Order: sequence, then structure tokens, then C-alpha cells
Amino acid sequence: MSYPTPETIDTLFANQKQFFASRKTCDIAFRKHSLEALKQAVLNNREQLYAALDADLGKPRDIVDLAEIGEVIHEIDFALEHLDEWAEPVEVPTPEIIAPSRCYVSQEPFGVSYIIGPFNYPVNLTLTPLIGAIVGGNTCIVKPSETIPETSAVLAKIISEAFEPEYIAVVQGGREENTHLLSLPFDFIFFTGSPTVGKVVMRAAAEHLTPVVLELGGKCPLIVLPDADLDQTVEQLIFGKFINSGQTCIAPDYLYVHSSVKDALLTKLVERVKHDFPNIASTGKLVTSRQVARLQTLLTQSNGAVLVGGEADAEKRVFSATVVDNVQWDDALMAEELFGPILPVLTFDSIETAVDLVNKHHPKPLAVYVFTRTPDSAIPIIDAIQSGDAQVNGVMVHAFSPYLPFGGVGASGMGEYHGHYSYLTFTHKKSLRIVA
Repeated sequence: MSYPTPETIDTLFANQKQFFASRKTCDIAFRKHSLEALKQAVLNNREQLYAALDADLGKPRDIVDLAEIGEVIHEIDFALEHLDEWAEPVEVPTPEIIAPSRCYVSQEPFGVSYIIGPFNYPVNLTLTPLIGAIVGGNTCIVKPSETIPETSAVLAKIISEAFEPEYIAVVQGGREENTHLLSLPFDFIFFTGSPTVGKVVMRAAAEHLTPVVLELGGKCPLIVLPDADLDQTVEQLIFGKFINSGQTCIAPDYLYVHSSVKDALLTKLVERVKHDFPNIASTGKLVTSRQVARLQTLLTQSNGAVLVGGEADAEKRVFSATVVDNVQWDDALMAEELFGPILPVLTFDSIETAVDLVNKHHPKPLAVYVFTRTPDSAIPIIDAIQSGDAQVNGVMVHAFSPYLPFGGVGASGMGEYHGHYSYLTFTHKKSLRIVA
């Protein structure tokens, strides 16, 4: 795949600046038409997306329908239903000191935005932010991940079918192209990826005082209390940890289970893993051979006991569903977010100590999950662990709701989106006072 030159990128950026200055994107009817065009282009290329996501990540169709295409269509439909309401200026009270007058808050687009998409859910996590850019009235340059070439090519096809490049365009490329793009004075940047690259994005944005949203990750704990429904817990672990070969930013990164139920839980979990993931390729593909090798190294360095799995094939980019017991906080598997189908298991006796250790070793994760038959008992735990999001007796699916803001805190990110929150994120709150 050939990548554009810096001069080509500069011309595209200048054209988008000019198009935004025409104020065409400020028209609500134009934004709605753009959403409809994006929806139709996604649906027209459904079969191509199935094939590309299978080639790049080994994703089955049902997962693509649920977490990729389906989520994008759901977000578009939600935005179409509510955009008129969101776009109305909100009248606020006028304090006596500036009376008589009327005061309003309106939402104003930023301008030319830049969206850097990730590899793990490349359709959802690239196009859902784009929906925010559209409903907010911005133009946008989108850069899909270079590590999923088949899917990135289909994303480029979808966007070129739906939009003129002076409005919304795809720039393919790697580090060099991204570095050049980040040198440009964008009005807004939205990045999904690792904390390491997030720091690069934030440093570049600071040169132009460009506002940013960073959707990052972290080691999300799944905490099992003594009264948890173990069958429910296993069901959610199987879904949350091993879907997409563990390459989900809100996947449970490690299992933190009370000692009184650990053996019973692990017996059930290992049995389900063997049944649901019978071979090395059952969880799908990792994005690169290098990621497979990284996980192999971490597993080799671990002092834990492998209960199931542990097999890998770097050439085929596959790693078996793996559960590792007797892991300690200083274990190699606990050094960083795994982003793969390995589940370390840690044990606790005191929930107060458990909370303290989570906050000490991996603070501010993207999500916290607590399992218990008495949900009220989970709330103090969730309150004591700062995190982007949280669930009781469930994992990950909170990210499917357009009514809930999705985003991290601290090292797991900043800013939020989905539904109305996408509109708010991609617009500036503008205060207006009118004196009659």
C-alpha cells in the first residue's frame, strides 16, 4: 500500500480548512445527510468488512455484527434521532448582576478534526468517533491503523463512497505519516490506542494548544467476592477475556478472587475454556507476530502455574486461551496491560487489602468489574477504585450504551464519547448573552 506524501497531506488539510470555513457543516440537515451516507456506505460494504476483519484479526461474523458494524449503525441511528434536540441552544437563568438580558449556551464545532483509529475494533473505534465529529459539525481526517491493512482499505472505501475528501478523508500510513499529521494545527484530535502513543499525541497537540481526547487502556480487574454466582462469573470471563483474542481495552485483564471460592471458580473456568476454545486458534488472531512473541515472553517469565492453554504460533498469529494461577503483583504478567488471551489469577482474603493493592499497583484502570450476589456490597469497592467505568456482575457491554459516557481517567485516558457525549466532546460550549 502506498502512503501519501507530506505535500498531499498538507493540501488535504488546507482543503478541509477551506471547506469548514464555508460553514456548510454547521447546517443540521447536512450533518443528518452525512450520517445517512455513512450508514449506507457501511451497509454496502458489509461483506467486505467481514472478509477483511477475518483476514486481519480472525473475527467471526457474529462478533463483527455485535461489536463492529452493529455498534456503528446503532450510534448513527441514535444520533439521527436526537441531533435536533442536541443542537438547540439551552437557555440558562440570568443573574441579577447582568439583568436585564437573556443567556444561552450553544455548542459550536471545533473545525478540522483528526481521528487516529486503533487496530483491535477498527470499524467501531474509528467510525464511532467519526460520528461524533459529524454530529458536531466538524470536518475530519481519519487515519486507520496500518497493522490491519485489509480493514483499513475497506474503511477508506467506505469513507470515499460517503464523502468528498475536503469534508472527510482517510489518510493511510504509519508512524511517519502520523508524525506529519500531528505536526499540523488541527482544531481537535481524538486518539484511541496505547498510553505510550497517547503521550506522543498529547505532546504534539500541545504545540498548537489543540484539545485532545485520549482513549487508552490499563489493567482492568475483575474482582470476585465470596458470595458471587460462579457460573455467571465464568460466563462473563469467557466472553470478556477471550473475545477478539483478548485485544479489548475494557477486557478483564486479571482475575482477583477471594480465596474461599477460588478453587471452585477455577475448576469451572478451566472446564469452560477447554470446551469453548478447543484449539490454539479458537480465540482469533493477534494483530502481529510480534504481539504473540511478546505474550510468549511474558508467560515464560511468569512464576505462575498454567492451568490451561499456553500454546502459541507466532507465524499464524494465534495464542491459545490461557489461565495462569498463583500470580503475584510482581509477576511478569502483572507488569503491563496484556492485551491478549492470558488471564492471570490473583487471590485475596481481605477486600480492604485487595482494594489498596489495586490502587497501589495499577491505579485508575479503564474499567472495574465486581461480582457478588449482593450488588450493594460492590458499590463501596467501585467507589474506592478510581476508574473510567465500572460494572457489577457484568463486563464490557456498558460500552454499547449511547446513554453512558465511555472514557478513561488518568493513565487510562481523558475525555468521553458515545451518544450525546460524542456531540458534547466534538463541540465547544459557547456562552451567549443577549440584551434586548
